Amino acid sequence: MRKLAIIGGGSWGTALAIVLAPRFEQVSLWVYEADLAERMERCRENDVYLPGFRLPGNVAVASEFGPVLHKAEMLLSVMPSHLVRGLYQQMLPCLEPSMAFVSATKGLENGTLLRPSEVIAEVVSARFSGRVAVISGPTFARDVARGDPTALVAASRDDALAAEIQAAFSGPSFRLYTSGDPLGVEIGGAIKNVVAIGAGVCHGLGLGNNALAALITRGLAEITRLAVAMGARPQTLSGLAGLGDLVLTCTGELSRNRAVGMELARGRSLDEIVSSMRMIAEGIKTTNATVDLALRYGVEMPIARQMYDLLHSLVTPREAIRRLMERSLKSE
Repeated sequence: MRKLAIIGGGSWGTALAIVLAPRFEQVSLWVYEADLAERMERCRENDVYLPGFRLPGNVAVASEFGPVLHKAEMLLSVMPSHLVRGLYQQMLPCLEPSMAFVSATKGLENGTLLRPSEVIAEVVSARFSGRVAVISGPTFARDVARGDPTALVAASRDDALAAEIQAAFSGPSFRLYTSGDPLGVEIGGAIKNVVAIGAGVCHGLGLGNNALAALITRGLAEITRLAVAMGARPQTLSGLAGLGDLVLTCTGELSRNRAVGMELARGRSLDEIVSSMRMIAEGIKTTNATVDLALRYGVEMPIARQMYDLLHSLVTPREAIRRLMERSLKSE
């Protein structure tokens, strides 16, 4: 393909620009901060969110939508979930029906409880019916930018679009599988961040590997229950966008959501933790939406509930763990 537009210049958006540059004639990267965009274009490095990695020569960086979106065949959006609607509304005059829209955002929109792909489809429907897909899986930006082998999923209800993205994005270190279940892929990618906060609590309290293994396993059960109740395929949650991403986010040192749980276990307040973070931990906002979805679909999600109470200062980290362990006994 000729041109890919990437919207979002954080660590993940920058890493995607680096790994996908060889697959396109031109990659245009939109960065919110005008000063950072100018510096990235001039110095060829994102010194704020992904220092130490050089941008390929065919990657252009700008802070205006017009030049980034002009003649783009594919738009890859990599922004925090709470910004998806507003940014797509701003981009709408520049969007074309021929574009393929790919969401790499992992989260849920609070209030509407919509997945990012649903928000995109809703916004662009004001002008045309857009072709929308998602990519997700176990990925840390630094590993991708370094060229480490990475596998993830391209999902869409349009099988041809999923195959198109797979062919366009796959390369020597970046392997994509296709899926016809974007619902399951997005729910897995969003709610694993909630469980990862709990994993950080376990680590911060020094609870060891038994507790972590139990949390990951029961967390996957919760995510699967909700996803299936919403209409997803259960096997999706045992794949890269479910179990794979959950394990990485709960165990990896680069996980921001895990780091939030660790700091909560060490006694820091949520406000203090958030104010000290340069990048967003999606699990904080997603926890609210997850609890709301569980209520809507009548699904029991005790880990998500305890993370909600912890984030809202209704329980201490140790009390949250105690409540999970003292729940009524039942079969697996």
